[in-house]
Amino acid sequence: MAEKTYLKWYNKVGYGSGDISGNVVYAFLSSFVMIYLTNTIGLSAGIVGTLIAVSKLFDGFTDIFFGSMIDKTHSRLGKARPWMLYGYFGCAVTLAAIFAVPVSWGRTAQYAWFFIAYTLLNGIFYTANNIAYSALTSLVTKNSKERVQMGSYRFIFAFATSLLIQSVTVGFVAKCGGGAAAWRTVAVVYAIVGLIVNTISVFSVKELPEKELNAGKGKGTEEEKYGLVEAFKLLASNKYYLMICGVYILQQLYGAMINSGIYYMTYVLKNENLYGVFSWAVNVPLIIALIFTPALVGKWNGMYKLNYRGYMIAVVGRALVVFAGYIGSVPLMLAFTALAALGQGPWQGDMNAVIASCSEYTFLTKGKRVEGTMYSCTSLGVKLGGGLGTAIAGWLLSWSKFDGMLEVQPQSCINMMHIMYLWLPLIIDVIIMLVLTRMNVEGANEKLRTEKSWPG
Repeated sequence: MAEKTYLKWYNKVGYGSGDISGNVVYAFLSSFVMIYLTNTIGLSAGIVGTLIAVSKLFDGFTDIFFGSMIDKTHSRLGKARPWMLYGYFGCAVTLAAIFAVPVSWGRTAQYAWFFIAYTLLNGIFYTANNIAYSALTSLVTKNSKERVQMGSYRFIFAFATSLLIQSVTVGFVAKCGGGAAAWRTVAVVYAIVGLIVNTISVFSVKELPEKELNAGKGKGTEEEKYGLVEAFKLLASNKYYLMICGVYILQQLYGAMINSGIYYMTYVLKNENLYGVFSWAVNVPLIIALIFTPALVGKWNGMYKLNYRGYMIAVVGRALVVFAGYIGSVPLMLAFTALAALGQGPWQGDMNAVIASCSEYTFLTKGKRVEGTMYSCTSLGVKLGGGLGTAIAGWLLSWSKFDGMLEVQPQSCINMMHIMYLWLPLIIDVIIMLVLTRMNVEGANEKLRTEKSWPG
């Protein structure tokens, strides 16, 4: 019997557009915050990296906290939408603040300004917004195909936004006059755009009543209250949640290394504008893969095989990027970068649906619905993976004697840029591929439903 449908095309597009606002924050921050701080403000890459790492200690617990709060929320807007809506106002203010470090202040005050703004953005506002946004996948529809489609629309907008920001920001800053004031202007413009789009996305979908969400799941589906400690135990007992967290963190580490390409293009390839060109080679194939992911999921009867086989292609692509990098062929680097991105696309498109299946696994094994808490892995991955990835990039640059005030960097720094941009992404992709070979949560759920004689 065909699954009931819940969404119109405009609901899916409206939901997906929310990742424009998410990537106004994430893509802009992860791609340019380090080079802004080192080359414009003159801060130490190593100290900035350390501050980012310390920030993770402050905001690490907030993922599960906000996920739990979403699960306990009952409002006119639903569980997740209030957090998504109001959380972004803080995102907009703190994003602008990060790129508005006062140039007239002393070094200690500048570091403190950055640390406070960065921690507020990642530890509170982005966490609340992003977990709520991700949780909507399982709160507005019970249809597995619609969840995959929502994920595909979401990440099409995400990668299109990343492509746009990575392509135009360097030129946008230059057009605004360059320097600290220009970076501040660009950040304010991006924050306003993000705020508008996020608001539109919130009101483009409507959450299902809890009675509808629990319908057809057997007896004992009434809401069960649980505290933060029990929520943590529920997540820790779900091996698929742990796998998804691991993959998400690795993906963000991968992204941080790819984003260090701004240094690779500037100092190795001697052309900072190539960063925008390479962003096309990354994001366009991802968008193409996302368009076809829903159909491929149907053809392959699920997400499991599609995901790990896609990453096999990604590994081959990144290995060839390393080869092309050492022979100095930019065209080959672009072609193989595109191949790797094409292989990564299916997992990006169906990841939210996999998390929804992971939440279903907890329900089938523990009898408790934890959608909001389960989607904490999205914010956890972005913050730990992206934040620590940026921190690691800063440490590696500092260790290799990088100085943002120098036009020519020492050979030790050039060697490190090869490691960061060529070798580390390959290693990370290999690890992700191996984890995905074990992530058959769909098969596990089907087996549990059969044992319990519950409908799918």
